[in-house]
Amino acid sequence: MIERYTLEEMGRVWSEQTKYEKWLRIEVLACEAQAKLGNIPGQALEEIKEKARFDIARIAEIEKITHHDVIAFLTAVAENVGDASKYIHMGMTSSDILDTALSLQICEATEIITAKLIRLKKILVSLARKYKYSLMIGRSHGVHAEPITFGLKMALWAEEVERSLKRLEIAKEQIAVGQISGAVGTFANIDPRVEEYVCEKLGLKPASISTQVIQRDRHAYYLTTLAVIGSSLEKFATEIRNLQRTEILEVEEAFAKGQKGSSAMPHKKNPITAERVAGLSRVLRGNALAALENVALWHERDITHSSVERIIIPDSTILLDYMLAKFIDVMDNLVVHEDNMMANVEKTLGLVFSQRVLLALVEKGVLRETAYHYVQRNAMEAWKSKQEFKNLILTDRDINQYLTKDEIEKLFDYDYHMHNIDYIFARTGLN
Repeated sequence: MIERYTLEEMGRVWSEQTKYEKWLRIEVLACEAQAKLGNIPGQALEEIKEKARFDIARIAEIEKITHHDVIAFLTAVAENVGDASKYIHMGMTSSDILDTALSLQICEATEIITAKLIRLKKILVSLARKYKYSLMIGRSHGVHAEPITFGLKMALWAEEVERSLKRLEIAKEQIAVGQISGAVGTFANIDPRVEEYVCEKLGLKPASISTQVIQRDRHAYYLTTLAVIGSSLEKFATEIRNLQRTEILEVEEAFAKGQKGSSAMPHKKNPITAERVAGLSRVLRGNALAALENVALWHERDITHSSVERIIIPDSTILLDYMLAKFIDVMDNLVVHEDNMMANVEKTLGLVFSQRVLLALVEKGVLRETAYHYVQRNAMEAWKSKQEFKNLILTDRDINQYLTKDEIEKLFDYDYHMHNIDYIFARTGLN
């Protein structure tokens, strides 16, 4: 199911053909509901269902005159239906079909994005398990801190993707509503049962209250959710970019046969896809801001949101779909250099064990401030003289008053930093 989704499929969701198909379906369903209520003759309904169709070129031709897309659509349909067309759109307003169809399109787009998020999570979980005990340096402020494992980093990302899935599910629920409530949303000219019927057939919930439009806080929530997902992808991509730096080179994007990294420097292998993902996330955040601006409309409606949404909603879903496809490819083919990870851990000559020495001294009864002073002066010397930190500790007279040689040797054990890895994995459900 996951693999069947393609970028082309997302494009079809937002095609003119799809949009008009949904408009027509809503109008026909509304006619069915009206017929059930006795407001449309059965014969007229059959004629509508049999003859209602549209031609995109004809709609565009009419719109050049009407300057109104829904009227152009209805006129084009009416030309095919004939006299029974007088019952189409009865008691409805343009936003009834515009907003309801938009909800359907967003829901379909969400299914595609969800499938790709699930795929990405599966890859991250697989990497987490594969590299569960692969030691690498943890960094804070960009500086070596203490060892972690690459598997932990992947597990962290997998859990963030899971949160994205949950947020997206809520956002979809927020947007999966329709309205067939007529001008200014009062149902003055249409029975509320028409809305209930149409929404049930479409798999949507009727908006419990609307004006002439579905309220745009729903759309803002959805687009900010997409922006958060994009920001997570940027976070992951930025880490790949940093870890691919020449002086680190712990992971790198796969480099295809025949690929070239620079027009000037043949040796270059650049994290271009991760950079692309990181950059495009800015567009998603910009679109989310525009969606927030759309929430405040004049009175019961205006159309300041309309032109904006024709860009930001299709663009954001298509863009996130593309970003996910690209990042899935990066992670599915990621080159991991475990040897470089270990070499980087050892680059600071044992300084990663400074906290262990500090805590061992405190356990022996040394005041923390004093113990910190003992350890830090040796750490600074290790930085300066490029000597092994352990050797400096072994020859420090103050420290030797409290710790024996054997005790010091046992402190410099990488396995110590992994003794709770299984616990963390169990807590995230990845064991």
